[in-house]
Amino acid sequence: MAYSKDQLLARLKDLQIEFSQYEHPAVMTVEAQAKYVGNIGGGLSKNLFLKDKKHRFYIVSALADTKVDMKVLSQRLGLGKGGLRMAPEETMLEILKVPLGSVTPFALVNESARDVALLLDKGFKAQERCFFHPLSNDMSISLNTNDLDKFLKSIGRDPAYVDLEANPAVGKDQPPDLAAFVPSGSTVLPDLPDPASAVQSAGGSHVNANNNCKAATEKAIKPAKDVQNVKDKSAKAVNPSSSFTDAEKFVEEILDRISAKLLSEVCEKIFYVDLSQLVICCTHFKKSVMFSLPLRNYLCRPRKEISRSKGKSSEMK
Repeated sequence: MAYSKDQLLARLKDLQIEFSQYEHPAVMTVEAQAKYVGNIGGGLSKNLFLKDKKHRFYIVSALADTKVDMKVLSQRLGLGKGGLRMAPEETMLEILKVPLGSVTPFALVNESARDVALLLDKGFKAQERCFFHPLSNDMSISLNTNDLDKFLKSIGRDPAYVDLEANPAVGKDQPPDLAAFVPSGSTVLPDLPDPASAVQSAGGSHVNANNNCKAATEKAIKPAKDVQNVKDKSAKAVNPSSSFTDAEKFVEEILDRISAKLLSEVCEKIFYVDLSQLVICCTHFKKSVMFSLPLRNYLCRPRKEISRSKGKSSEMK
């Protein structure tokens, strides 16, 4: 069973860990978090949930200003330049039991995350206090690294602080310096939905950047239906309106997959991005295409008329 925010805070108190807590609207980026706790003093953290090709998972927790090169980090772990990528959101929910924007070392308290490796920025050691979300991005807590270490050791973790900006040579005579932190085995997951179904949508409603970033990413685009089923239904249609409906679903299926791919590619290449705004852009793009007059007029045309049009086009060629 997943830990809740209140259960985590209670555990910290039981461990006699000193911390300060600050409630604020849900935030999806370090920049948004800084608006509420950035003036307090201390190091803000950015956290990344990664996976490699062998389905091993990693949390990389760094200071907001630390530059992390994914390709360099992958090589230092002995995974090659392209061995690391962003883990899917559904995997994050399955393993860490936290939503998008809430990844921190505290997520390792859940038993399902027992095989996830943790790399901590050595820059944390120079900070008097560091800020992390306690399993929910509508609150931040600050504590020093000694107390963070105390928590990690209480769940059987040996804290590992490394220089995440280093770029040591890796070769035959120079083995990867972080290879020892690669998990020994892969994590077995239940069957997960198609990535397209995990794409988040703002649902066409106005989103307030401070209060509703989380809400913007929680209204999911409907899971994509099997393309072949759509084709079969279209083949059985007998009137123009039915034909239009099936064709529209087919086009929407394609646009959903394009949106899913776009979000996936952006997340892999950019360490932090305002996903709520990106999702809104994808949703507006899909709507502008689906409701464009030329497309709707074409889809509404009778099947025979479309066939004749295609025939004339072939003759012209």
